[in-house]
Amino acid sequence: MGGKIRIGALISGGGSNLQAIMDACENGMISGEIVFAGSDNPAASGLEKIRSRRIPTFVVDYGSIIKQFKKGPDKAVLPEDFDLDDVLAKQSLFATDSDPEKVRNFLMTRAVAEAKLLEAMEPYTFDLLVLAGFMRNLTPYFIDRINTVPGSLRIMNIHPALLPAFPGIDGYGDTFRYGCKVGGCTVHFVDYGEDSGPIIGQAAYEITADDTIETIRAKGLKLEWSLYSNCVRLFAEGLLQTVRMTHPLKNGRTYERTVVKITLPPKK
Repeated sequence: MGGKIRIGALISGGGSNLQAIMDACENGMISGEIVFAGSDNPAASGLEKIRSRRIPTFVVDYGSIIKQFKKGPDKAVLPEDFDLDDVLAKQSLFATDSDPEKVRNFLMTRAVAEAKLLEAMEPYTFDLLVLAGFMRNLTPYFIDRINTVPGSLRIMNIHPALLPAFPGIDGYGDTFRYGCKVGGCTVHFVDYGEDSGPIIGQAAYEITADDTIETIRAKGLKLEWSLYSNCVRLFAEGLLQTVRMTHPLKNGRTYERTVVKITLPPKK
């Protein structure tokens, strides 16, 4: 890309993955700098660590917004540019047989919160947005206002399981309870579904008979810190390319998916 990339971040808790990315920026592994960090949680412990590095922070309190919406959804002040029909047509967070009212209320509530996120982020120019333990699903309303160039994905997330297995909020727990013999973590670009975007990188660990949820979580976290930093490094070096792939199936149909290809760095 040339020069340092500017990285924005969203967290919900301790921000250990963001800490690893900040460290990688400071030691020169990543040619980048963190320009802001936001949270949906006023009590996120990672905010103080980030502020200590003199990085701007902000909070959009999702909990309060959701609580207010439940009191009177008819009185919610939706963003002027929010198009419910457009968001409904694009989203794949909910199955087609989901309760329509529940889906609409979720998307409208999130639009109110996401508009505030976008407003808080507006003063900062950034090339990449990393979700570092941000425990909120993003809707097409938000995603489309970050990914403004067709084919250029700019929101990256890390998930504590080997996707496409075990999407959702408890990847390590789901992996352990299923009885897997191998677990891991995945870095991917964000799309309109839940943990369904194009995979950038994965790392795996062995699960032994002595392991517990706590021990596999510890194994996974160590992998997360190095994997996420490496994937951000690849982005910063311009080595990630998203392409649409089509694969023939035995029944005569085709399977299409956007995938990430990692290109080789130019020879020096």
